[in-house]
Amino acid sequence: NTPQTRAVNSLQVFCLVWFVCFFTCLCFHFSGIFKGFLDEVMKKYGSLVPLCEKDVMGRLKEVFNEDFSHRKPFITREIMKYREKHPKTSTCNFRVFYNKHMLDMDDLATLEGQNWLNDQIINMYGELIMDAVPEKVHFFNSFFHRQLVTKGYNGVKRWTKKVDLFKKTLLLIPIHLEVHWSLITVNIPSRIISFYDSQGIHFKFCVENIRKYLLTEAKEKNRPEFLQGWQTAVTKCIPQQKNDSDCGVFVLQYCKCLALDQPFQFSQEDMPRVRKRIYKELCERQLID
Repeated sequence: NTPQTRAVNSLQVFCLVWFVCFFTCLCFHFSGIFKGFLDEVMKKYGSLVPLCEKDVMGRLKEVFNEDFSHRKPFITREIMKYREKHPKTSTCNFRVFYNKHMLDMDDLATLEGQNWLNDQIINMYGELIMDAVPEKVHFFNSFFHRQLVTKGYNGVKRWTKKVDLFKKTLLLIPIHLEVHWSLITVNIPSRIISFYDSQGIHFKFCVENIRKYLLTEAKEKNRPEFLQGWQTAVTKCIPQQKNDSDCGVFVLQYCKCLALDQPFQFSQEDMPRVRKRIYKELCERQLID
């Protein structure tokens, strides 16, 4: 145990202690940065539901100028730890307001996992679509068809008091029958009423209800050129769901693509990503390309 040996051992211990301290500080710094990022997400969206891997990796690369893809297990653990420390009750007062719409966490939670979308989500998102192309598109509230069936034309007559449907290009009409969402569209210039369904179902009576409504509307608004020439079509070869829970998500994706003249380039496998995107769009009150 010579002086030289003791000096080497002391240096090794010093280096080890320095490394442990440095690594600990680095971990604390990383955890602090990461927690700050998750805090931002919670403040903006009320939950971590819309958070995706791309968002996390992008923020870490932006801060540290490094690719963290090799540390995914560690990042997953950090997110789980954060979730445990931040129960859902901490954001129970989170609200999203847009025009006359209001979404709370119960509404937004329908976009999580394989939950069924509710009317509030469908209607606010539909209005975002309509407001993105207001001269072209009119979106009907999801309660429209139900009201039309139960109370007839007079029950929905005032719904178009401030809009001339026949000056639009595309009408979007979500149909909710018990536990399933479908979509009816109306191409005004072509006078074609189309039915879209993510399970390949065709509710003929719904299409007929809309055809009769349009004829009555044309008569009431003194638009005789729209009293004839209407055709109906069932749209086939469109993306189909492979579960019992994503029909509402498919309807909203159909609506967005049709309104923005985008092709139907999505499938069941894209639904988790689409759900997260819709959640973000609702909270940010605008569509994301």
